[in-house]
Amino acid sequence: MKILLLNPNTTAAVTDLLHAAGSKVVSAGTELVPVTASRGVPYIATRAEAQIGGAIALEMLAEAGDGCDAAIIAAFGDPGLFGARELFSFPVVGLAEAAMLTACMVGRRFAIVTFAGVLTPWYEECVAMHGLTARCAGVRALDGAFQSISEVQAEKEELLVALAKQAVEQDHADVVILSGAPLAGLAAKVRDRIPVPVIDPVAAAVRQAETLAVLRPRKAVAGTFRRPDPKPTRGLAEPLAAVIEHRSPKQGAR
Repeated sequence: MKILLLNPNTTAAVTDLLHAAGSKVVSAGTELVPVTASRGVPYIATRAEAQIGGAIALEMLAEAGDGCDAAIIAAFGDPGLFGARELFSFPVVGLAEAAMLTACMVGRRFAIVTFAGVLTPWYEECVAMHGLTARCAGVRALDGAFQSISEVQAEKEELLVALAKQAVEQDHADVVILSGAPLAGLAAKVRDRIPVPVIDPVAAAVRQAETLAVLRPRKAVAGTFRRPDPKPTRGLAEPLAAVIEHRSPKQGAR
């Protein structure tokens, strides 16, 4: 089994964190293939950046072709996720959806704890996008700057643990999700210091991607996630243009 671990931002060190965390839970015989965006922003934090990252994610998935059994869009707000499920026949999993659905299996209400306040509006809208607002106890984020996106979990570990405890005590969360790709792997380090289950989004996404790859659900031919009818494109990356136009990239533009 081959699972594409797709980081739609340009920070390779974050991809390394994601891959390290995912590798700890992946099944024997499953290959986790990390890919970092070659263009875009160092980390996605706003609605505008999520739109850009979503388009880049679709390009990256098209470039991968059918060479994977499943794919993970490894940014917590799930940029491009629903579009990917329209276009591609293999299962595509998002960090946020995987983490939230996993959290719903171990508690009634989950809290999202993250490292930067700028992420809060996007994350709140992501919760609503997935229809899970009623299960969310709230989004809590740290104030202040950080030195490095790839080192933020080490820099802010104590503050994040304290914030998670506040979510349990004040928001009555039954589960805590430590969110944002740069926090990949932190849940395993601090789980014994937080009095409720702690979910690592990339671990949840890897296991759910494996499950879907084994189940091999049929690609929809009806309903809202059926593949859109072909249409001409202009100026798109060739692999994505070929997907939208329903042709092989080797055929060339029609």
